[in-house]
Amino acid sequence: MPSPLRLLITGNQGYIGPIATRLARMLGHSVVGLDVGYFQTDAIDNKGASSPDRQILRDIRDVQPGDLDGIDAIIHLAGLSNDPMGELNPQLTHDINLNSTVRLGTIAKECGISRFVFASSCSIYGAAGNTDALDESAPFNPVSAYAVSKVSSEEGLLALADQNFSPVFMRNATAFGVSPRMRFDLVLNNLMGWAFTTNVIKVMSDGTPWRPLVHIEDISRAAIAAATAPREAVHAQAFNIGRSDANYRVRDIAEAVGKQFPTAKVEITGETGGDSRSYRVNFDKATNNLPGFEARWTLEKGVEEIAQWLAAGRLKNSSFDSRLFIRLKQIKHLIDQGEINDQLRFV
Repeated sequence: MPSPLRLLITGNQGYIGPIATRLARMLGHSVVGLDVGYFQTDAIDNKGASSPDRQILRDIRDVQPGDLDGIDAIIHLAGLSNDPMGELNPQLTHDINLNSTVRLGTIAKECGISRFVFASSCSIYGAAGNTDALDESAPFNPVSAYAVSKVSSEEGLLALADQNFSPVFMRNATAFGVSPRMRFDLVLNNLMGWAFTTNVIKVMSDGTPWRPLVHIEDISRAAIAAATAPREAVHAQAFNIGRSDANYRVRDIAEAVGKQFPTAKVEITGETGGDSRSYRVNFDKATNNLPGFEARWTLEKGVEEIAQWLAAGRLKNSSFDSRLFIRLKQIKHLIDQGEINDQLRFV
């Protein structure tokens, strides 16, 4: 078992961050969290949120070398977190997701931190259509500012790689699962929200695009494995993170939700038309070559988990599509309230 590390987890107050923090601490590592605090609301189910050993509240654009004192490895989750958020202001997406990532990597390298685990995304494969499942050597075809920022961040970090600095790129599939800071702006979670609250499983696209899915616990396990693996196993490498048996068309995800809610009707509205983002992904490399990693969560198990969360009354009096659970709505709320400006900085 790897020796305990002092990990810096950026974006630790987001959707994945609390899970990564909890699992890291369970494995004996200490965690410093760094987060801007956009989602420090009295959100539903803050109980049991996994807290780091030390919390730094800071915009990722303003990280200082002193924030990295004593850190052995970085798990970088912070950033504008999906396509709609990225389109809010593409230039800000470039600044926050790309420039801040490369700057953080540069500071880490200067501070002698050798391992930098970057949360990339399978969305970099973009408009891949109905091709065979894509491995890590597949060409990039990003179709959003968010995906472009991930491609450019990988390139920027790769340029920093040398014998003393090892970036690792975790190309995560589309996330799902229950978190202390729950989200319903992700395809499976969103369809579960529709089914539970309206008894209609509403698919806004035509249902044909392919999406690989991965549970946030598996994303977290992979990131920790990459942070602790021997250098030769991960140095300057990319890993697709997910399960090869978890590539689904959106309509198939809706059908899986329907099995949990048998009285609910699947409604494919097609109002957003066809989605150019369609890709199937091969996950064999991480499964076979990322030491200590195993993707444990199936779609069916995830559907059951979210259903239990909903049935336990965790929504309370809130709508699943309120700002408590939709990242873009929370950002717009903070802007409307004058708490952050148009550069997404607190005022």
